[in-house]
Amino acid sequence: MPSNKDWNYHPDLPLEDPSLFARPKDVGYIAGWLRRNWLTLSERVLILIMSIGVFYTVYPSLERVSNPGISWAFEVLAINYALVFTITGGLHWYFYMRRGQGLTLKFDKRDHSRNNRNFLFADQVKDNMFWTLASGVPQLTVYQCGIMWLMAHGYAPVITFNTHPIWFVLWIMLLPVWSAFHFYWVHRLLHVPFFYTRFHALHHRNINIGPWSGFSMHPVEHVLYLSTLLIHTVVASHPVHLIFHAIYQGPGAAMTHTGYEDLLIKDKRSLALGTFYHTLHHRYFECNYGNQEMPWDRWFGTFHDGTEEGTLTTRARKKKMYS
Repeated sequence: MPSNKDWNYHPDLPLEDPSLFARPKDVGYIAGWLRRNWLTLSERVLILIMSIGVFYTVYPSLERVSNPGISWAFEVLAINYALVFTITGGLHWYFYMRRGQGLTLKFDKRDHSRNNRNFLFADQVKDNMFWTLASGVPQLTVYQCGIMWLMAHGYAPVITFNTHPIWFVLWIMLLPVWSAFHFYWVHRLLHVPFFYTRFHALHHRNINIGPWSGFSMHPVEHVLYLSTLLIHTVVASHPVHLIFHAIYQGPGAAMTHTGYEDLLIKDKRSLALGTFYHTLHHRYFECNYGNQEMPWDRWFGTFHDGTEEGTLTTRARKKKMYS
């Protein structure tokens, strides 16, 4: 496995552009992108399966939401907590408590920080759990319940698979692209010194990330980060789209912050998880503000390709920004 003095493991460098925009006119490339992302066991396919499962088993219907009372909102809150403990807690247990893969495919060989007063309780994991559970999950629930109420009362456009099958499928596939667009610009805003020092620095204490780091943010950052869900108030959606989007943004953030590139089953890469792309952002800060769904960083000169030259360029840009 490739490694160097900075990383226990890294993918082949320099990082390539895996987005749909890399070769938009190449039919074969687009087919490969669809296969990798939607026709194999991937992060988003798992989240879609979860979304459909909870919608048909435990989620309150829009009909129930339209009736008086708010007991349904507490059910959504309980479901979100259950999802976070299942996904985030499960990944943390496997990779960091059970040590299921050891250091294999782990980007940073260091363990999570302990006895460090930069974190609440002087413990990185406990700090991350606090912000995720005390701020992240409640705010995610408020956004979801507000949009569900608007849907139920006719203030937000709603579709069904039977009436709009093509858009139903297409919107699911486009949601990660929309999320990447929104994330890049909100993230750039959060790196403006005024916002960074007051809010975003809390998330960036996690230089060596883990599953609980993904949704650990200052409450103000949660407000901005989760505003991506407001798209469902103007774009025709089904509750499954909203649930998929909410899991993708909330509990799903644990997958991209595992600190490992893939889950191995019998020494075979079985599920893509953490991205080196975003891990570089946590190490070097002023680079890779977005994710690989949209090549904004490449277009705007904030891309770190993982090489030593990329690190030097990023450090020079950071020095210029804060000089």
